[in-house]
Amino acid sequence: MTSDGVVVDEAVRAAWDSYRVLEKRTSAQERQQAQQRLQAAMDSLGREEVSRGTVFLVGVLTGYLIAEHAGSGEDRLDPLSDLIPAVIRRLPAFEKADPEQVPMATGVLMAAAMGMDTVAWRDRFGQIPAEEALVHSFVLWLLADLFDSLVEMPGAIDRIMRETFDAMTAEGG
Repeated sequence: MTSDGVVVDEAVRAAWDSYRVLEKRTSAQERQQAQQRLQAAMDSLGREEVSRGTVFLVGVLTGYLIAEHAGSGEDRLDPLSDLIPAVIRRLPAFEKADPEQVPMATGVLMAAAMGMDTVAWRDRFGQIPAEEALVHSFVLWLLADLFDSLVEMPGAIDRIMRETFDAMTAEGG
């Protein structure tokens, strides 16, 4: 495990693969490839580091959603009254979302809304259990879905994330 809120790039990419596995628009072949990359990352880095990658992406997407919709008009997205409750209310739609893990997922969202490093914040509480890691993956999917809904372009965040990862690879990262 890395420290000080730093997450291995491969773990962040694997965390995004967990989104791709959950996303219905992902083709069967792409889903299988995402599952293989996710498993390979967990085998090489450990489930904990991939879970931290998911917490990192939850922070990134939360911050981006808040920044992009921080205006004073009708499309303003208030983190405390709009964003966080909207995400948390939709978690029960995922059968495997353990309700006991929701407080920690809410804490990660709150840390992101307050501009904190979500990984460093979450690291203070010890290792991420598998049940909690799964909830963070669902939160990531919900944030991605919210992003796509707000920009009215299904798959928009997936394209942005894959382009970002491709650019990182091209730069040697």
